[in-house]
Amino acid sequence: MPLSEHEQRMLEQIEQALYAEDPKFAHAVRSTNPQVHYKRRIVKAALGFVVGVCALMAGLVVNEGPITIAISVTGFILMVVCCVWALSSWKRMTGVGAEPERGSPRPARAGFMERMEERWRKRTEGE
Repeated sequence: MPLSEHEQRMLEQIEQALYAEDPKFAHAVRSTNPQVHYKRRIVKAALGFVVGVCALMAGLVVNEGPITIAISVTGFILMVVCCVWALSSWKRMTGVGAEPERGSPRPARAGFMERMEERWRKRTEGE
């Protein structure tokens, strides 16, 4: 919903007051894009995934007893954790799977018993 003229004037006054009071903070807040933060997290997760693949492969190549199993398992766990981290960052960056706004009505899904009771009520009332 667009802002009214009065709200836009008030917002501009607040911005001007913020710039006058603390220009460094105002510039830092205005220039920061939250998507940049999530993109960095995705890149870090990709690098962690590559390190996990390398650890997994190193554990498979080296045959030195139980330490190789530990290296391989650690690499696999690192790969899984990095995938989850990257997917959660991607979801936050794109807004996929976000919850609906508080004001919007969300249809409540009735449980099994409520649906059966509703069907029974309709049958008995002859609807």
